[in-house]
Amino acid sequence: MLKTYLMIATGGALGACLRFFISDITLKLLGKGFPFGTLTVNILGSLLMGILYGLIDKQIIEVSPAKSLVGIGFLGALTTFSTFSMDSLLLLQQGQILKMVLNIVLNVVMCIFMAWIGLCLVMQKG
Repeated sequence: MLKTYLMIATGGALGACLRFFISDITLKLLGKGFPFGTLTVNILGSLLMGILYGLIDKQIIEVSPAKSLVGIGFLGALTTFSTFSMDSLLLLQQGQILKMVLNIVLNVVMCIFMAWIGLCLVMQKG
């Protein structure tokens, strides 16, 4: 059990660092007029989750430790649903209704789409 916790912690540390890096780069490139950093990590994390699920489903990798290290730890820390929620709430409080709706729609639609793409990439018969 300790090994599982260590794998989750290791994956989480790496995912959190990558989230900060991506958010920082996105902020520098696109500014703070829209929460592009949160959107980017959520889309990337969804794609990677689809790929992980496909690799596990095809038995290319084993559920454990991949699920603990990558799924729960790395992707859990990389994706930012709580930040997404706060970004949306702040846009609402600032009266930026259109940006809030756009943020919600893009995060939900793009993340589900990218998870599907990731799964499809792995599940193709080749």
